[in-house]
Amino acid sequence: MNRVAVLGSANADLVVEVDRRPGAGETLLGSDLQVFAGGKGANQASSAARSGATTSFIACVGDDDNGMLLRTALEDAGVDTSGMRHVDRPTGTALILVTPDGENSIVVSPGANQALDVAAADAAVPRWADRDVLVLNLESPLETVEHAAEVAAGRGVRVLLNAAPAHPLSTETLAVCDPLVVNEHEARILADDGGSRSFEELAAVLLERGVRSVVITLGAEGALFGDAGGIGTVPSHAVDVVDTTGAGDAFVGAMACELSRGASLSAAVAFATAVAAVSVQSMGAQSSYPRRGEVERWLDAIRHVTA
Repeated sequence: MNRVAVLGSANADLVVEVDRRPGAGETLLGSDLQVFAGGKGANQASSAARSGATTSFIACVGDDDNGMLLRTALEDAGVDTSGMRHVDRPTGTALILVTPDGENSIVVSPGANQALDVAAADAAVPRWADRDVLVLNLESPLETVEHAAEVAAGRGVRVLLNAAPAHPLSTETLAVCDPLVVNEHEARILADDGGSRSFEELAAVLLERGVRSVVITLGAEGALFGDAGGIGTVPSHAVDVVDTTGAGDAFVGAMACELSRGASLSAAVAFATAVAAVSVQSMGAQSSYPRRGEVERWLDAIRHVTA
């Protein structure tokens, strides 16, 4: 128990703080450039490991400084990086603008991530076939994600698919998601909804379409979850937001850790919500992720104040 594998993307995050987002054709001056380890897959692996799971990561990076940055950051978090392959392409890069409210705008250049093909996923099967949870996201080639989900489900590995960036998924892939994790916008795309349905209705639609369980993250509004037992919600924590970059990935990794420990979906979502709340209080993605003890102490302090 408590074993997680993540198959996904790894990027160097190039972050600049700006007063506001530039308009078309406009040039703005920003802060000094900061470089952080990022990418949805790498972020999720880092969060799972820091939350306490034995975590392995399967990815492709370039033989460059950014690839070394990512490997070092993940190893510092406690992630097994032996599944990371060097390929003849530059390491993926994310260009991130952060505004004073902590919100961000991101453009991703996939680079080496595009080399994580079906053959690479199959070659890595021994690294994740005995895990409790396999985490996937859509920053990797869709064909690879759907293939890995099918293979994992066939081997009895629980599949957590974070459908971000949003993309239509096959019926077969939806059927093995346990859970499918999406934000509001991704949920509406997958449910073919133009904005008329409530979040509870969106969750019900996705369950009707075959997913085993679903989690919809709602930012400051918390999260909604649903499975065969019904639909519930977990409120967010009120915190001073510094940077939301990677908060959703912190949530996914922490939830994967809890599910691998045998936690219920509601308990996993509650812990993941706390991890995300701690993460947004610092700059960067992986650099802001707390270790389990820090989260537990933070929660204890909150309970003490509200008691």
